[in-house]
Amino acid sequence: MTQSVKPYPLHFKPEFKERVWGGRELERFGYDVPEGHIGEGWMIADHPNGVSHVINGELAGQGLDQIREALGAEWFGSKGSQSGNGRFPLLIKLLDCNDDLSVQVHPTDDYAGLPKGELGKTEMWYVLDAKPGAKIIYGLKPGVNRESFAAAISEGRIMDTLQEVSVEAGDTFYIPAGTVHALCAGVLVAEIQQNSDTTYRVYDYDRPGLDGKPRELHIEDSLNVTAYEGAGATRMKTDGAKPGEWLTLAKSPYFVTDKGVVRGEWKLSTVPESFDILIVAEGTGSIRWESGLLDAKAGDCFLLPANLGDYSLAGEMTVLRSRVE
Repeated sequence: MTQSVKPYPLHFKPEFKERVWGGRELERFGYDVPEGHIGEGWMIADHPNGVSHVINGELAGQGLDQIREALGAEWFGSKGSQSGNGRFPLLIKLLDCNDDLSVQVHPTDDYAGLPKGELGKTEMWYVLDAKPGAKIIYGLKPGVNRESFAAAISEGRIMDTLQEVSVEAGDTFYIPAGTVHALCAGVLVAEIQQNSDTTYRVYDYDRPGLDGKPRELHIEDSLNVTAYEGAGATRMKTDGAKPGEWLTLAKSPYFVTDKGVVRGEWKLSTVPESFDILIVAEGTGSIRWESGLLDAKAGDCFLLPANLGDYSLAGEMTVLRSRVE
């Protein structure tokens, strides 16, 4: 690979992960989903537990890790190439929650118990689809502190301490590290997160994992990293998004994510500081840049290099754009 590759939008082959709570919903996006309970598609990934590989253009066959090593600063931008552990800064997933996920919490970057080389995990969810009555667990009830949380866990009353929220398509949730949370059955979600695979499970419904044994819990770590006063979690309805305007969904030190509605042609541009990641939430359309055109449809995720410059979206589609600021 040389520095002479002209920048273009990168489309990746997802890495699929079997999870005890997964299903088959990711097939709706036209992906060749392997057998089993597939809960996660790692759409744009540069992590020891999963690397996505390019399927289009001159860099086809290259892993995101290889591209980062060869072209990182130039393609990912002055801020987008800085992640704290040398890897691509974000991990983009689609999640099919056929069953409830474990109740869990993520650490911040400075937690002493982090595995070597791992970062903390601040993330956000955009609900692509939700069955009637679907809900999530989002934070602790007011007044729950470490002592009462620990007591509820040990006495099997943890659900009494958690806030449940009804969800529908288009809802968005920002989940800073330290926020206790769980996706529940019947939701399909796009997840934008720090490039981390560190999760502390507090409760897993006493169910067996894929191997028939209970999955490991991390009670002490969970109690340590939970932000009992709140970590700044926010949620919003996003049906106010107007064609040709960005609606900001989440703004964090790690990423800023906006929702955009495409109706016809919309002229845009990358910035020198960061790549643009585009997730197509619904509809169909295209991405055009100086030297090419790519079709885009619901479930597609693209990495547009910082040095791409001008591009345009066209068609009838809803997109999520994430970048580093």
